[in-house]
Amino acid sequence: MRLTEKQTICLDFLEDSKTTEILYGGAAGGGKSIIGVYWLSKNCLKYPGTRWLMGREELETLRGTTLKSFFKVAKMQGLAAGTHFKLSGKTILFSNGSEIILSELKLYPSDPDFDYLGSFEITGAFIDECSQVVHKAKEVVKSRMRHMIDEYKLMPKLLMTCNPAKKWPYIEFYKPNRDGVLPKDKRFIRALPGDNEYLPASYVSMLAGLDKKTRNRLLRGEWEYEEDPSSLMTYDAITSIFTNSHIQPTGKRYMSVDVARYGNDKTKIRLWDGLTVFKKEVMDKKSTKEVADRIKELYIEYQIPPSQIIIDEDGIGGGVIDNFPRNTVKGFIANSRPINPKPSESYDNLKSQCAYILAEKVNNNDIYEPELNPDIQEMLIEDLEQIKEKDVDGQGKRGIIPKDKVKESLGGRSPDDGDTYIMRMFFEVNKSSGLRII
Repeated sequence: MRLTEKQTICLDFLEDSKTTEILYGGAAGGGKSIIGVYWLSKNCLKYPGTRWLMGREELETLRGTTLKSFFKVAKMQGLAAGTHFKLSGKTILFSNGSEIILSELKLYPSDPDFDYLGSFEITGAFIDECSQVVHKAKEVVKSRMRHMIDEYKLMPKLLMTCNPAKKWPYIEFYKPNRDGVLPKDKRFIRALPGDNEYLPASYVSMLAGLDKKTRNRLLRGEWEYEEDPSSLMTYDAITSIFTNSHIQPTGKRYMSVDVARYGNDKTKIRLWDGLTVFKKEVMDKKSTKEVADRIKELYIEYQIPPSQIIIDEDGIGGGVIDNFPRNTVKGFIANSRPINPKPSESYDNLKSQCAYILAEKVNNNDIYEPELNPDIQEMLIEDLEQIKEKDVDGQGKRGIIPKDKVKESLGGRSPDDGDTYIMRMFFEVNKSSGLRII
């Protein structure tokens, strides 16, 4: 078994006494799966009775990819199935009592806390293509690493691999590493096809023939791959929302509410102090009166004038507004006329106008939402990434891609978090137009 230089560096971190989490991320063909399964098999042979996890989002994909890499590595090491190990269901059993558990790490809406993983204990874990699993899955796996740790005086270790993707690995590993602020117990290793001397030249040629964006990701291992020209906000500006601590509260508070329209949607409420989000709530399957009552509780508790509350009036949201005295809270109608746009600007509706103002604020790093759950962060990032121009050539009125198309891009999920951001800009639009909000 001969490792590449990058794989050797990775193994050194996996065996030191300081590192707890490693992201081995880069281009395709960098030997990511190989180092993962090699590390697991080496530990199983070295530490009898230990238990390790090999995970991926889909069990079927795990069996068809990562598990095949395991058999390849086992052969290289001279390990024979039936003699040194055997595959039994979802477990690889070694002759010395060690085992590797094959685990699906898929998020099921009925089990957001991954209770299906049970209460089993593991010694360490390898998550292949970790960008495909939600951050919560990674955290749950980490919480299970305690089996025989003390007996062998080991440090719990989590190895993760992935190709460049603008999801939580980018935020938690790549960007901090790029900026020189990655915590000392975490490591990021960037591996490219050129780092793998055992990779066939034909595979590299195949990668070179892909479209530009995919080629940049999978051949060149670029995490800062080309932005979509239709996107109103840059990815870095969006992710900076969570670290813009220079944005200070102004003392003027607002509330934006996106009301659930269908059974699978959730009502999202954000409370703002200036352009800083200081509280967020999610309500699931509540009546319009229950939503209205909660809004009333919040505006009393946090002293938010009703005139500074905006509620999505389209659909069921109108029923929520009916629970308030006339001309108090504001109703947001997406397709209504824009509010006194500047002579040089022309928008197709109010939502587009607010979206462009939002893009300006985000790109200028003027919005701050601290301490957000990583999985909610990811949804907000996805929502804001989908705010795109529908006429990139700029020949018509300024407008954004309609919500039904956005939901298709999000796999049927409604961009509720992004909509609370867009609605907050209603007050900025009124402010800039010089109109008095009544």
